[in-house]
Amino acid sequence: MEGDLRNQTRNGPIPEPIRRSDGAGNVDRGPRDIMRDRENPNMFVPPVTDSGLLPNLKFSFSDTHMQLNNGGWSREITVRDFPIATTLAAVNMSLTAGGVRELHWHQQAEWAYMLLGSARITSVDQMGRNFIADISEGDLWYFPPGIPHSIQGLEDGCEFLLVFDDGSFSDLNTLSISDWFAHTPKEVLSANFGVPETAFSQIPDDQVYIYQDQVPGTIDGQKVPSPYGTIPLSFKHRLLAQTPLRTSGGSVRIVDSSNFPISKTIAAALVEVEPGGMRELHWHPNNDEWQYYLAGQGRMTVFAGNGVARTFDYRAGDVGYVPFAYGHYIQNTGEQSLWLLEMFKSDRFVDVSLNQWMALTARELVQSNLNVGSELLDALRKQKWPVVKYPGYGYEPK
Repeated sequence: MEGDLRNQTRNGPIPEPIRRSDGAGNVDRGPRDIMRDRENPNMFVPPVTDSGLLPNLKFSFSDTHMQLNNGGWSREITVRDFPIATTLAAVNMSLTAGGVRELHWHQQAEWAYMLLGSARITSVDQMGRNFIADISEGDLWYFPPGIPHSIQGLEDGCEFLLVFDDGSFSDLNTLSISDWFAHTPKEVLSANFGVPETAFSQIPDDQVYIYQDQVPGTIDGQKVPSPYGTIPLSFKHRLLAQTPLRTSGGSVRIVDSSNFPISKTIAAALVEVEPGGMRELHWHPNNDEWQYYLAGQGRMTVFAGNGVARTFDYRAGDVGYVPFAYGHYIQNTGEQSLWLLEMFKSDRFVDVSLNQWMALTARELVQSNLNVGSELLDALRKQKWPVVKYPGYGYEPK
């Protein structure tokens, strides 16, 4: 190829794996995906502090299989795609206006966040108490294991993220009403419901999964009075409407069983990191962390102990993962706010701040352990700031 074509494209100079700080590396003259190299600058040219071996801690929904149906689509990330992610699995789903994710249930709990549009959810619990609600952007829902439910897109359709408390889960292997009917003898259906077998002559012959229907009417028009009442703990929570904790670098909204009581197995935080900001150095003492990046771009270095650390780049649509108790940070590397969900298989959200830990430990001990002086020690904070930003100390492209 011509030399000048190898050095630049219409999108600017071609990046090369050469670290400016120490000159390590060399040009890449072989086959390569330049778009991917541009999207992963801190993997392509790792910080000099990266060392040792860690499994892959990044996977993108853009690299998954898309399941297409009349009425919507879905794609998923499970341990089959992302082997490190054993605690949680996820499905990204879209429904058209009127599109229905059919009546079904799971062996796992289902936690969901509405990304775009709106949908109507319905459910009935084991006591015969029912539930119906409309879900808008920024809202979430939670269905306990074994509780049947449905999802239907409203006027503008919708797109949402589903998270399940088992990394081996697959949404294409769930318990669906159409699938059960299709694989039950019609004489049994007749005996169960007390109607002639002809009543089942038009039932689907396989699982429907997603199908197109009419946009439903008002929620009041679809409410079915139950002699047992309604479900006492709401399956809906308005996360984006929740008052955030704001700090110098962004905001955090935490949702777990303390403010969303039905959510017994999944806890989460909706995190905003402003340009120049960073989710501070921290770790989680309760479980692995599963992340979904909603907007913007950033980098995360994960520290595993024994001299092992590795940096990954993330952008909207990516999933990140941090094994239990590994130290990490998330830094905004772009020009717009970075938004992500931090999620845990747990009933509570908890984290340990490196800064706060140091501030609440004897000053002399920290000084002798790290061989640092008053410039750092005087800057430590006893209060936790989940997201920080200090003028002049933001991310600089390497």
